[in-house]
Formats: sequence, structure tokens, C-alpha cells
Amino acid sequence: MTLSPARVPAAVGERRLTATLYGYMFLDDFVLLYPVYALLFADTGLSLWQISSLFALWSVTGVVLEVPSGAWADAVSRRLLLWLGPLLTAVGFALWVLVPSYGAFALGFVLWGARGALGSGALEALVYDELDRLGAAGRYARVMGRARAAGLVGVMAAMAVAGPVFAWGGYLAVGAASVLACLLTAATATRFPEHRRPAEEGDNWAAALRSGLAAARGDRTLRAAVLLVPAVGAVWGALDEYTPLLVRETGVSDAFVPYLLLLIWTGATAGGLLAGPAERLGTRGLAALLTGGALALAAGALSGRPAGLVLVAVAFGGFQLATVLADARLQHRIEDTGRATLTSVAGLGSELATVAVYGAYAVLGGAASHGTVFAVLSVPYLVTALLLAARAGTRR
Repeated sequence: MTLSPARVPAAVGERRLTATLYGYMFLDDFVLLYPVYALLFADTGLSLWQISSLFALWSVTGVVLEVPSGAWADAVSRRLLLWLGPLLTAVGFALWVLVPSYGAFALGFVLWGARGALGSGALEALVYDELDRLGAAGRYARVMGRARAAGLVGVMAAMAVAGPVFAWGGYLAVGAASVLACLLTAATATRFPEHRRPAEEGDNWAAALRSGLAAARGDRTLRAAVLLVPAVGAVWGALDEYTPLLVRETGVSDAFVPYLLLLIWTGATAGGLLAGPAERLGTRGLAALLTGGALALAAGALSGRPAGLVLVAVAFGGFQLATVLADARLQHRIEDTGRATLTSVAGLGSELATVAVYGAYAVLGGAASHGTVFAVLSVPYLVTALLLAARAGTRR
């Protein structure tokens, strides 16, 4: 079988895009500071209150910059933002290990939050538009599912490597490796193809923001797709910060905790890899997926046994899959104008909902076990599933 001349360049273009994307996502999460930065803060002498305030500053930075950065991505080159962001994080990580202090940690989190905001919306918009140009927009969910899986593999690889590197060279060594990973991420981002032309001269990010928000106000289906993203991704995205505490509560030794965390993240990785075939799921299928994930999370967390974490891994896999599918639904419903802006609006909703989950966990965790809190926070997924099922029934 001979490929036509028109399809050969398209296939080559898609391979270049996906290879760059998977490498970018892996390197972006291959940060050896991830497993030890809380220890760095404590060893520097910070109190629990000061550490918590750093996490809050990180979240607030993302909330403030999320939507403006998305509008900026619609007004300028998205590739520019994707390589600029990791450079900001590199500066922050360098400050952490060279001049460890509360001020340096705070500035580093501001830079890290800005980096997250710059990439949120810009990445999804660039990938979707490039796939659409190649006639492959229907494969967006498959591509992004694999990309998210590549990022999770980067996290697990960093967890595996951080221990030996830390034992060899301490915080300076893991910090240097993290800065190097950021620089490699920025270099990889320059390889992204981008055929979209930035906004015409005279247009700016404010105009892009107005255009994107107007599109959401005028389209009820699009507005529902924007709201679905935080409804699906925020809760489990916040719960992952507490999984070490849930694992320890099952009675295993601290030395065994990382292995069970790898089990949970293997489940999440598998969920991302299933996004392509699962894109055939309709609204009812997505509702069933969320219901199953919620029940598995509650049952696994309440079991109080290490074996129950298998169900938690299954739940995280289902939620990762649902998150990719929700993003794909949103991208398919956005016209070319304001794609990054509307994706960032959805990201803002996720940031706000995540902060709310942190607050709820702090309140509930003061009076209940971690397993009970996990089970209680599975309820929002049941509510979302009921709303989706009702919407599907109304359409029918």
C-alpha cells in the first residue's frame, strides 16, 4: 500500500507533535525536588504555619494569573509561553537550594505558580489546533491521555531517583537536577510546531479575554463543558496530596509507603492511556465512570488495609480518564477563537475548587480519619454523575 503524498507530511507532522509533547510532559514532571521540598522547608526551620502559607501562596498565584495568561496565549505565540514558563521554575528552584529562606521559598512558589498559569490553556490549545490542522482532531483525547501518562511516569521516575541522588549530594544535588530538568523542558518546548498566527496587531490579551468569555456566555453547551472540567478534575487532584497520609494510616511502615504510592499512580497512568478507546463513551458512559470511581475510592479508603489501595488506584485511574475526556469535550466545543482563554477559565475553576477541597479536608480531617475524609470527598463525583445522567435523559 502506497501512502498518498498528502498523508505522508500529515503523519510526519503528527509524529513530531506527539513526540515533542510526550517528552515535554515527562521532563516537566521529572523534578527531583518534588518528594523532598517539604523536608527542605522543615529543615530550614519553617513552622507548619509558614509551610502552609507557602502552599496557599502557590494556589493564589495560579488563581490570579490563570485566565489572563490564557488570554495572553490567544494573543501571542503559545509556544513562547510553553518555553518561558519552565525557565521561571528553574529560577525558583535555584533560589530554594542556594539561599534557603522563607522569602526565597515564597518567590519560588510565585514563579512556579506563574509557570503553571502560562502553560495551562496554552498547551491544550496548541496541541488541539495542530492536530486539527493535520486532520487529526479526533485523536486529541488519545494524544492528551498519553501525554498525561507520560507526565505521571516522570513523577514516578523522579520519586525513584530522588532518594539515591539526595543520599549522594543532599538538597543541592536534587535542586541542580531539578533546574536541569526545567531547562530541558524549555528546550523541548521550542520544538513544538505552531502554525497558528498570533492576534493581529492592535489586538491584545484583554480583547482575547472578552472574546472568549462572550463565547461561553452565548453557548450553553460550551458553558457546561467549561464547568465539567473542574467538576471532574479538582477533587482527586487535591486528594493526591494526602495519599501518603492515607497509605500510612493502613499500618504499613514509612519505608513501604513509596511503593504503595507508586501503585496508586500506576492506576492513574493506566487511566490516561485508556483515553483514546474511552472517547466513545457518551454522557451516560462518563456518568457511569464517575460513579464507579467514586464507589471504588470510598470502599478502598474505608477498608483501612493496604489491599484496599488497589481500589484507590482504580478510582484514580477512572478520574484521570474522566479528566482527559472532559478536556477533550471542551476542546471539541470551542471554536478557534479564544481556545486558550476558555481552557484557562476551566483551569481557574479547577484551581478554586482545589483550594475549597483543601479547606474541606482540613476541617473534616480534624475530626475523622483520612479514610473517612476520602470517602466523604467521593460524594461530589456521585453528584456530578447524577447531573450528567439527568442531562443525558433530558436530551433523549
